[in-house]
Amino acid sequence: MYQLIDGKKISQEIKEELKEKVAIRKEEGKEICLAVIQVGSDPASSVYVGNKKKACAYIGIESLSYELPEETTQQELLKLIDKLNTDKKVNGILVQLPLPKQIDEQKVIQAIAPEKDVDGFHEKNVGALCVGSKGYVSCTPLGIIQLLKRSGVEISGKNCVVIGRSNIVGKPMALLLLRENGTVTVCHSRTQNMQEITRQADILVVAVGKPKMIDASYVKEGAVVIDVGIHRDENNKLCGDVDFEDVAPHTSAITPVPGGVGPMTIAMLMYNCVSSVE
Repeated sequence: MYQLIDGKKISQEIKEELKEKVAIRKEEGKEICLAVIQVGSDPASSVYVGNKKKACAYIGIESLSYELPEETTQQELLKLIDKLNTDKKVNGILVQLPLPKQIDEQKVIQAIAPEKDVDGFHEKNVGALCVGSKGYVSCTPLGIIQLLKRSGVEISGKNCVVIGRSNIVGKPMALLLLRENGTVTVCHSRTQNMQEITRQADILVVAVGKPKMIDASYVKEGAVVIDVGIHRDENNKLCGDVDFEDVAPHTSAITPVPGGVGPMTIAMLMYNCVSSVE
C-alpha cells in the first residue's frame, strides 16, 4: 500500500512553526511585512492572492495589498516596485503572475530587490542556488523538498528525475535535489526515450503542465511520485500531471491533487517572508 503525502497537514505544521517564530520576532520588536501586487482580475490569481493574505494573517505577518487595473503600464508597475524596494517597512515583495501582455514579466521580476524577492525568481537568487550560497529559493521546489523530508523519504544517493525545465519549478527543483545529494536527470519536451529514463527514478517530480500525462508506464515500482500540475479534467474535477488512479498503486508514496504540492507553495512563501528579517 502506498503512502499518501499530505501537503495540507505538512504545510499546517510549517505554518505553526512559523507562527511561533513570528511571535518571538514581535517580542524583539521586529515586524514582518509582505507587499502583494496583482495586476488585473484573473480569477485564479485572485484565489492565490487571497490564500497568501490569509496565510499572512494566520502566522502574524502584515500584508500590504496593491490591486492594479488590467491596463496598468509596465512603467507604472516598475515605479510601484521601486517605491516598495526603498520602503524599510516592507520585507518582501510579491508580484502575482501571470501579468497582462503589455508587461514584460522578466523585467518586473528583475526589478524587485533580490533581498525582498521572496518568490526566489530574481537571477541573483537563482545564481545563489546554483553556487550554493544564501538566497531565496523558489517556493514550489522548496516545498517539495520539505514534503519529501517530512515524509521520511531519503534523497541522498537516489535516482531523481524531474520532468519539466521551467525557471519556476523544473530547474530549481533539479538544483535542490542535487544539493540534497540526489543523482538528478531532467527530462523535457525534446527528451528521447523519456519512459526509459523515468522508469529508473526512485523519486519522480512531474511538472509538465499537461493533465494526466504520466501514467503507470512512466513509473518504476515503488517510486516516490510528486505531482506539481493542477488542471480541471473533462468532468471539471481537479487533477494533476499524473494519472493518479493508474500510477498510485505502483508507488511507495505519492502526492494527491489537490492537497499535495499546492498548500506547500504558500507555506514556503511564508517561510521566505519570515527568513527575510534574518
